[in-house]
Parts: sequence; C-alpha cells; structure tokens
Amino acid sequence: MTTTATPAPPDEQADPAPLEVRRTPARKRLVPYWLLLPGILWLLVFFAAPLVYQASTSIQTGSLEEGFKVTWHFATYWDALGEYWPQFVRSVGFAAVATVLCLLLGYPLAYLIAFKAGRWRNVVMILVIAPFFTSFLIRTLAWKTILADGGPVVGALNALHVLDLTSALGITEGHRVLATPLAVVCGLTYNFLPFMILPLYTSLERIDPRLHEAAGDLYARPATTFRRVTFPLSMPGVVAGTLLTFIPAAGDYINAELLGSTDQKMIGNVIQSQFLRVLDYPTAAALSFILMAAILAMVTIYIRKSGTEDLV
Repeated sequence: MTTTATPAPPDEQADPAPLEVRRTPARKRLVPYWLLLPGILWLLVFFAAPLVYQASTSIQTGSLEEGFKVTWHFATYWDALGEYWPQFVRSVGFAAVATVLCLLLGYPLAYLIAFKAGRWRNVVMILVIAPFFTSFLIRTLAWKTILADGGPVVGALNALHVLDLTSALGITEGHRVLATPLAVVCGLTYNFLPFMILPLYTSLERIDPRLHEAAGDLYARPATTFRRVTFPLSMPGVVAGTLLTFIPAAGDYINAELLGSTDQKMIGNVIQSQFLRVLDYPTAAALSFILMAAILAMVTIYIRKSGTEDLV
C-alpha cells in the first residue's frame, strides 16, 4: 500500500526571508543616490542658485543708489546685444582661431606622445601640464614680456619682414605685436593648448597599434592610414579638445586685457567692466546669459555636425 505525501500549505512550503534580508536590495538601490547627493547639493548651491539670481538680475531696472528691482525688463537683452555685438563677434573669432591653432599644434604633439615617445612619454606629459603649476595671470604676463617691442621675438620678425605681411593682413600694427589681434590669439593659444593635447592623447593612446599594422599589411601608405584609421578613431579627442578650448577662450578676458588694446576687447572684458566699473548689473547679467546661450547653441550644432553625439 503506497502513501502519497500531502503538499504542505503555502505558508509552510518555504521559510519566508527575514525582514532585514528583504530590505537589503532596497537599501542597495538607494546607495547611488546617496553618493550623488553631495554633488547635487554642490550644483544646486554653487550653480543653479547663482544662475537663478543672475537671471533675476538681468530683468531688473534701477541704479546702485536707488537699488535694483525686478521689473521684467527683457529689453535689456536687446539693448546689450545691439550695443556690444562687435565684442561678441570678436570673441567668437578669436576663440575659433585659437582653437584651430591649438588643434594644429596639439595633434602632432599628442600623436608623438602616444606612438613615438617611448620611455620619454612621462617626461613629455609633465612638460605639457607644467604650465598648470603657474598662475594663468603670470603666464599671460610672461607673454607680454616675450612680445615686447624691443624683445628678440619682435626683432626677429622684423628682420624676416614677417610683420610687414601680418600688418598688411591687419593682424598686427606697424612693427609691433603687442596690442594687436595676433598677440591676443597667441596668448589664448598658449594658455589653452594643454586642454587640447590631453584629450587628444587620451584618444590616440587607446588606438590599438595592430590596426596600423593591418593597414600596412593592406599596402596603405602612412598618409592613408592616418586619414582612414587614426584620425577617425581620434575624433572623440578632437571634439572634446575643441570644446575644452573654445568654450573658455570665448569667455576669456585676461589675454585681451593684458595683450590687446581697446580695439581687441572681448565680451568677457565688457562683462567684467559692466560688473566692476560701470556697476550696471542688469546689462552685465544679460550679456552673460547671451554669451552662455550662444556658446550652448554653437556647441550643440558642432556636436551634431561632427556626428559624435554618442562619443562625447
């Protein structure tokens, strides 16, 4: 006679997990949010709150003596843009030229560090980042000495009649370099060159050398290998480097202040003057928002045109 075991009631089939064990996955899911909390608070206090304050300042009217009040005066934006559009155009132009020069100078150096430096790689990288150990202001003042009228650089350019050509092009004046567009662009290029080299090096260093060997096995010339293999694979670094160079260069005012004249003032100089000298806070805030919106629009278009939305 066989007997069949009767199934246990549902409550007795499995021992329910303790309450602490059931709560553990929920706590683990909250850990990333707790880790993000300090960063979120930092952004709220030091980015979002000042941004909201600047937005409210840009639509105020009044004076320093009578006080400023929010009157929703959006005409400040149109007035500021209509008066200072040449400085906007000049800032974008200087930043674009400096970015192109940084790319032309930085790409060969990054390529050299990634593929040819060998045991000297760390030494060259230290030389690249060494300027960061010096103040931005001190570095720019050094260029004021380098490009001085009686200095060896200007003397050599005059001897080679280079300044005659640059003067005809309108980027220098007479036989001097200081207080000209060339001096401002040189300062921007030097100060932001490391921001171009480092992302380029990171992208180039990740390229598998066997890809170059495979291209050689397929009888590709070095120029073809660079055009079809190396440069496309380094596009994330190119995009990141150009953004890291162009964005701060467009808002810079130190180089134009120290190396240029009143004819080379950039929008950063206007904003600084409106805030600290003229004390026209609404106009300064409006100019800041216009600059931020313009850069954001240009960056968005650039990323879309470069086809690297998923790479940066």
